[in-house]
Amino acid sequence: MKEKAKEVEERYSQWKSLVPVLYDWLANHNLVWPSLSCRWGPQVEEATYKNRHRLYLSEQTDGSVPNTLVIANCEVVKPRVAAAEHIAQFNEEARSPFVKKYKTILHPGEVNRIRELPQNSNIVATHTDSPEVLIWDVETQPNRHAALGAPTSRPDLVLTGHKDNAEFALAMCPTEPFVLSGGKDKCVVLWSIHDHIATLSSEAGSNAKQGSKVVSDSEKATESPSIGPRGIYQGHADTVEDVQFCPSSAQEFCSVGDDSCLIFWDARAGPTPVVKVDKAHDADLHCVDWNPHDINFILTGSADNTVHMFDRRNLKSSGVGSPVNRFEGHDAAVLCVQWSPHKSSVFGSAAEDGILNIWDHEKVGIASDSTHPKAPNAPPGLFFQHAGHRDKVVDFHWNASDPWTIVSVSDDCGSTGGGGTLQIWRMIDLIYRPQEEVLSELDKFKSHIFGCDS
Repeated sequence: MKEKAKEVEERYSQWKSLVPVLYDWLANHNLVWPSLSCRWGPQVEEATYKNRHRLYLSEQTDGSVPNTLVIANCEVVKPRVAAAEHIAQFNEEARSPFVKKYKTILHPGEVNRIRELPQNSNIVATHTDSPEVLIWDVETQPNRHAALGAPTSRPDLVLTGHKDNAEFALAMCPTEPFVLSGGKDKCVVLWSIHDHIATLSSEAGSNAKQGSKVVSDSEKATESPSIGPRGIYQGHADTVEDVQFCPSSAQEFCSVGDDSCLIFWDARAGPTPVVKVDKAHDADLHCVDWNPHDINFILTGSADNTVHMFDRRNLKSSGVGSPVNRFEGHDAAVLCVQWSPHKSSVFGSAAEDGILNIWDHEKVGIASDSTHPKAPNAPPGLFFQHAGHRDKVVDFHWNASDPWTIVSVSDDCGSTGGGGTLQIWRMIDLIYRPQEEVLSELDKFKSHIFGCDS
């Protein structure tokens, strides 16, 4: 154990020394409590040198104070603004001045997963250790103080339908206000938030017809409204760990679970699988993502330490021979995978080894020669490793409105005895820009560099 801790500290020290070279910008924020989920909300302000974004986080406490869903304001410095020496100067034990709490919601139970609604960025869904999915309007929810014994905040809507706890598998549909969840009951459940709006309008109409008064806020306050599912889908033999909508269809989605299966569903075809890949990996599957630029490609991450890329035009129902690419660059279970919103071939993977890898599947198979220098023994497709976390990276999210900017969180309780670390970072553009462009830019500085040398 001591050996492992020493190794982690050595790796971290080496990473820290390279920060000014590898990053265009980095903010390190020490969390009192670990966060299991982090998501970008909308951009709320633009200034000359930086933009302000909403950030959704959770705080997993030890019970001495309530668990919370945190809405923060985050200042993201624009590309090529921060000086290298400024990026390098951060204290691991301190909170970042770039991240400030905006609102706190006292969550009933731990926040295991947060997802924002694309059609309305103020609406978020959360998973906790229960069968329900909770829906929150983060703008209208009152700001609460996390004091011991304080009553929990009241969700704006509760989605019911699971028969057992649903803790991690959660997705929002890009095209319709639909919510998807998976749980320990081995089921995938689909809801429409529209069903709640329809229920509200019909209730208001019937109250008006009967001449009865509409229920007052104080009478409603004791209980959140709830809706049942549009559909329940059965086909997994163990806990469903992650779910994802097809980026172009509210009716098509996929799921992965502890049964090593990747399953594709179509709501129009009924409650049974359309395609089932029985052995997508050699172990439990933790995560799945569907490429928003090319709907044929799906990523899965597993406890077997690998990421697989599937082409849905070329799926086999049995055997691990089905993926079109395997990515082997982690030493522990992969917890999160996500395609880049800005480049169709790029994606990230985060794992229990404390590393967040950035890959480009188009680079797989490109022969390495003197004009394409590559780190020795680097796995095919890997072109950047973020090693700023000292314990398992439990979640990360690309910023859709700020290209190449990522937020990542680690649970540091195991290694440092602390809470967690939140990092917001953007690699230097020389790493991902076309090689000819970069060489041409560097060429401009050649005379200056050689001049300094003499």
